[in-house]
Amino acid sequence: MKQPAGIGLYHAIRWIIGLALGFYFRRIERFHADRVPVVGPVLFTSNHPNSLTDSFVIGAAVQRKVNFVATVQLFRFKPVKWLLTQCGVIPINRVKDDPRAMRTIADTFEAAFRVLERGEAVGIFPEGITYDDSQLKEIKSGAARMALELEQRHGGKLGLQVVPVGLTFSAKEIYRSDALVNFGEPILAVDFLADYAERRKECIHRLTAEIERRIQSLILHLPQLEHARVIAAVKRLYLEHLRGEAVPLSEGASPRAEELLLSQRIVEAVEHVYRSNPERAAAFAARLDTYERWLARLQLSDENLALSPKKERLVGRSLFSALVGICGAPIALYGWLHRAIPYALVKWAVGRFTDPGHRKAQTSTAAIEAGIVAFGLCYGVFILIFHSLFGWPASFWYALSLPPASLLAHYYLCEARKWIAGVRNTIVLLRTPMGSRRLLRLRAELIAEIDAARRELKQGMALAAT
Repeated sequence: MKQPAGIGLYHAIRWIIGLALGFYFRRIERFHADRVPVVGPVLFTSNHPNSLTDSFVIGAAVQRKVNFVATVQLFRFKPVKWLLTQCGVIPINRVKDDPRAMRTIADTFEAAFRVLERGEAVGIFPEGITYDDSQLKEIKSGAARMALELEQRHGGKLGLQVVPVGLTFSAKEIYRSDALVNFGEPILAVDFLADYAERRKECIHRLTAEIERRIQSLILHLPQLEHARVIAAVKRLYLEHLRGEAVPLSEGASPRAEELLLSQRIVEAVEHVYRSNPERAAAFAARLDTYERWLARLQLSDENLALSPKKERLVGRSLFSALVGICGAPIALYGWLHRAIPYALVKWAVGRFTDPGHRKAQTSTAAIEAGIVAFGLCYGVFILIFHSLFGWPASFWYALSLPPASLLAHYYLCEARKWIAGVRNTIVLLRTPMGSRRLLRLRAELIAEIDAARRELKQGMALAAT
């Protein structure tokens, strides 16, 4: 079978982007990847928390080619336009791009239809734009309209499947953070096509609502945004405790997927208390706030406080970290000597080419793109200089040493910061035994109250099921 035009270039670009993603993110996990259809037309619909990086991550996580719909602004420069076109990117004009050119929406739909009719995949972000926070915003109807209109044209025989995708980033603006790509059960477009000709808006609304519901189930969606601070504090306090329980989770859940599932249970428990007993929830939130304020005042971490009764382990961990730090210092220095210039260029590019109002959402995209250029050029120059001085094969081994040394230098700095904080925590805990015991009691009471709320939620769900 003849491959579509540009497929070779697409895979080459995909490989380069995958390499860059591997350097920026510590781990990109795929959850329920078996739900992605191997053949046939597929419309991926995803939340959009991280600008252009979202397309990179989904494209790297899916084995088949995905043709993304992207803003027409990316097509302004001819070389970039040619490259995007070869990679299957479909331009769309939004109201904010050019209100006078909205007729191009129809052209976008037709271009997407041609791709889907060939049995390929299209990726779309129905929120429309990216946001700094991770909450799912209002889902636009474009994805549902696209799916139903195309399926209607083919009399319900095309077999188009809509696959919802939930993207979760542990800290999207921070280098070497984690990402999770959570795939939902496919939705058959034909199942929402009944009476489409007579009740078009109703069918589109039903499919849009289903897409929104499924994406919400794949991420950490907060029904009440005002509870976000309390939920974040409960997660810091309770997540490791919850991990220690024999809690049945989805089979084959990766670490990041497990954290998402456990976090969703925390949200359920907190929202249950707010619904059933608002006064109790307010009292709990006040006590939790007191606990967090004291931790912040003493600059203590919850993890080290939990270890405070085991003083030998606390001190031993600090000494072990110090030993590792001494042994790793020469490698870290070697890495930072080569990393300093390209790292500074990436930092400059992030500050220069991101919008201050959306910097959190745009940082990873700018850092990945600038990193490919800055590290590629700087390391290339370093290798050429080294080769001119020492020749082959020394320059080959030197080139191989640069990427791992750069990563080790980054991790060394992160661990050094943790070690300094850990030493300080150890000193504070050893000097204030009475205060640490009071905080431990308060911590235990808060955890017990969360346990009680979870038991009540389970009992209520069991009663509702009978």
